[in-house]
Parts: sequence; C-alpha cells; structure tokens
Amino acid sequence: MQALLENWPLWLQGMWATLLLTGATTLIGLPIGILLAGMRVSPVAALRVVATVWTEVARNTPLTLVFFFTAFVLPKLGIILDFTLGAIIALTYYTSAFFAEAVRSGINSVPIGQAEASRSIGMSFGPTMRLVILPQAFRSVLPPLINVVIALVKNTSVAMGFFVFVLVSVAHRLSNEYGDQALQVFIGIALSYLIITVPLGQLVDHLERKWSVQR
Repeated sequence: MQALLENWPLWLQGMWATLLLTGATTLIGLPIGILLAGMRVSPVAALRVVATVWTEVARNTPLTLVFFFTAFVLPKLGIILDFTLGAIIALTYYTSAFFAEAVRSGINSVPIGQAEASRSIGMSFGPTMRLVILPQAFRSVLPPLINVVIALVKNTSVAMGFFVFVLVSVAHRLSNEYGDQALQVFIGIALSYLIITVPLGQLVDHLERKWSVQR
C-alpha cells in the first residue's frame, strides 16, 4: 500500500477517470436503454427489429471488440475521436443493451391489463408507456439497473488497453515501478473498485428489502 500512498495523485487520476467513464456512460446509456426497451415492446414492427438488432448484437459482441472498433476502425473511416470519448461511446453502446433488457423485464412485469385500460380511454402507446407502464415498472427495474452499473464499473478496466488511464492503469504502472510491492498495489486497486461497487450493491439490497416489506 506504500506505493499507492506515495502516488496518491496518480491514484486520484485513475479513480476520477473510472468514475467519469461510469457516470457519463450511465447518463447517456440509460436513456438509450429505456428508449430501446420501449421500441422492443412497440406495436411498430420496424422499431422492434431495430431495437432487437441493437441489443442482441451489443450483448453478444465482446466489449474488447467494441473498443477496437471505436479506437481503430472509426479513425480509418475518417472519424477521429479523443480516446476518452471513444471509450464512453464504446461503453455506452455495449451497456445500453443491458439497460434495455433490464427495463424491458420491468415492463413485462406490469400486468397487461394496465396497457389495455389505457388504450380503452384513448391513450396512445407513447403516453401509456410514459405515464402508466414505466412508473409501475420502476421498482422492479431499479435493482437490476444498479447491477448493470456495477458491471459497468468493472468494464471500464477494458479502456486501459485502448489508451485511457483508469484505475487498473495505476496498478499496471506502479507494479512496474515497485516490483517488490506489486501484490500490494493490485490489492489496493481491487479495494478501490470495491469502494465504488460495494455501496451500490448495498443500495440494491436495501431497496429490495424495503420494497419486499411494502408489498
């Protein structure tokens, strides 16, 4: 741990980059996921096809390959991105599919009679989803969404291989500089990830206990 204490500005830089990637991806990817979930249950076939292709391709493509596309393929197509921005785009595309599936599971948990009742009073699909279905699905959706964010925190480590300095990059650099303390360095970085993910997991447990009592 001495290596981390002596290089705490470097640790802060890695922690900030990890939180930045996580926060930006969540802020962008969650709305996209909600939109994709709505499209997958839409009565419009074309929207269902687009959303299904997006989610299935993203979920079944290795994240490293998505990063490779943004870092190396897009520049060959004339699209030059900052490495951090490219990482956010890669993580957003990949994670939005998991957000979408979590939201869709919540939508499917709402009794179909709610949608039928909305249609009977003249509400179209959009207002029904926004005002009737999603508010009822919120409780069942939130814990899975937080679990997706927890997975996202860990997935940010992939960005190290594509020129983005994150927490795991700190471990790589310091383990080279402090070879005799490499184990302690990696333990310290593992604890750093736990600092982020454990509170999120406890929040999930709290919400599930609270809502189970209310039911």
